[in-house]
Amino acid sequence: MANVYKEVHWWYSPNLGKQMPISVYGTFGHPLLLFPTAAADFEEYERFYLIDAMSEYINSGRVKVFSINSINRDSWFNDRIPVAEKARRHACYDRYVSQEVVPFIQHHCRTPGIRIGASGASFGAFHAANTVFKHPDQFDVLLAMSGFYNLRSYFDGYYDENCYFNNPADYLPNLQDPYYLDRLRKEVRIYIVTGQGAYEAPEHSRRLSDLLNSKGIPHHLDLWGYDIPHDWPSWRSMVKVYIPKIF
Repeated sequence: MANVYKEVHWWYSPNLGKQMPISVYGTFGHPLLLFPTAAADFEEYERFYLIDAMSEYINSGRVKVFSINSINRDSWFNDRIPVAEKARRHACYDRYVSQEVVPFIQHHCRTPGIRIGASGASFGAFHAANTVFKHPDQFDVLLAMSGFYNLRSYFDGYYDENCYFNNPADYLPNLQDPYYLDRLRKEVRIYIVTGQGAYEAPEHSRRLSDLLNSKGIPHHLDLWGYDIPHDWPSWRSMVKVYIPKIF
């Protein structure tokens, strides 16, 4: 890793019932929370040099990066439990982020109430988007890279409130509460970025863009070329373009 200041913290999460880690990169700047891809961990973005790609902006104090674990291995990727339990665990993860990670970041930044950016690639883009759409009072930026935004394929025919309230493709069309809509329309900057090359699925980003348009939520949809695959070099290039634009 490039010469970036790093801390690692752990605590027992009452929402998840286990120890959870968080990495901190940098000492000051606008806070940005990273959600890992698939079933990866809190140091994935460091291992694949995404932190290196952002190092100039971390070291200059434009952004302060926080990175947490996924629990997908315990929820959507866990074939030993029923879908109802997978969805319940996903809802617990959402509470872990909003009730534990957000206060930690605000305390670490020594700025009570500071709003946070969220980003991720692939499945991490889903988590980042779901978090921002559900908590626009806590988050003010979304940078979603090469994501999908509909969990229906994981439901296997099952459906309950935990499925609905953690699936943007379901709850966003019905969102009417002015508290949330006004914040998403006026106070959150949303960037949806995807390649169109190998293993990318740009139709997911287009569908999310159409959905946001239908709700009058401003955003920026950026479709990169057919030579841009679903892979780490693409995401490193994306953060190099967007971090200095956003922060």
